[in-house]
Amino acid sequence: MVPCHDSLPRRATPLTVRGIMETAFEITQRPRRLRRSDAVRTLARETRLHPEQLIQPLFVLDRRSGEPEPIESMPGQVRLPLDRLAAECGELASLGIRGVALFPVLAAETKDAAGIGALDPETLILRAVRTVKATHPDLCVITDVALDPYTDHGHDGVLTEDGTDVDNDRTVSILCEMAVLNAAAGADFVAPSDMMDGRVGAIRKALDAAGYTGTGILAYSAKFNSAFYGPFREAVGSAAAAGTTLLGKHTYQLDPANRRAALRELDLDAAEGADILMVKPAGPYLDIIREARERTDLPVAAYQVSGEYAQIHAAARLGWLDLRRARDESLLAIRRAGADIILTYFAKEVARETPQAKDSDSGKTTAT
Repeated sequence: MVPCHDSLPRRATPLTVRGIMETAFEITQRPRRLRRSDAVRTLARETRLHPEQLIQPLFVLDRRSGEPEPIESMPGQVRLPLDRLAAECGELASLGIRGVALFPVLAAETKDAAGIGALDPETLILRAVRTVKATHPDLCVITDVALDPYTDHGHDGVLTEDGTDVDNDRTVSILCEMAVLNAAAGADFVAPSDMMDGRVGAIRKALDAAGYTGTGILAYSAKFNSAFYGPFREAVGSAAAAGTTLLGKHTYQLDPANRRAALRELDLDAAEGADILMVKPAGPYLDIIREARERTDLPVAAYQVSGEYAQIHAAARLGWLDLRRARDESLLAIRRAGADIILTYFAKEVARETPQAKDSDSGKTTAT
């Protein structure tokens, strides 16, 4: 049966433009006004990234000369011979970067179970610090305080007698000696990355007793047992640590599932005298960075680790991500979460792309 004309739905009468304005769009708050042009977006930007907030990690080879060695799993990163280190630091400083973190790459034959090479007064890292400070005294130099570059088993400390775990207190004793040697060489900050209990307080006492009251401690306070460290271990030659002993690094690095445990470690390091607290890795732990920022007045650092760097490069090579946009977004997210300082392998290239200006008083080049 065909419906009659009167039973069909009636078409709505179009509203006039004036009617629409009077009934449908009574909007007073329009956030898009602050996004309408590049100039406005720049003025309203809440989080900014400057080279002065970035620290460049550098890998140092135990040889005086030669070509840098590319690191396959970290595109654009190299292992530097000593004679190239000073020049690299000079370039970084000219770009506005104020700090470097040095990591030694040692030959396998120099390593042993006790990591005794860490206490050699002429070990590579001490020569590297002296090299940088002799040529660029104003550059902030940070040294890693842990035994994994020096042990043949790749762990961050000496093992217990049965070889199934790291001996906490024996390790801390060695780390104290190591920290004093680093301070004597000229390191501005020693950075204990081992996650042993009580090491920050013990290192602070050792530094003060030796007269290095001005040497700071950048503590790897919340360092997680992460899957994102692989390229770094390949870069320094400690990859064996991932499977060393029955427990790997589970007994000292933080469980990725544990938020409250990370906060406890942050509180302990602050109480023991750390000058800067660090969360590592950065990207997967933005919640921890935010909580660290909200519970301390100390500077908060975050380490955008090798795996984070490598995955952005890998996806970009496959055409799945825009390298520059993904890089900058990842770093802005870390800053937005609350990090004052970021250790990142992207530091140099970000600084290269940051406009530079001359400081009118000093004549120095500074980022703007």
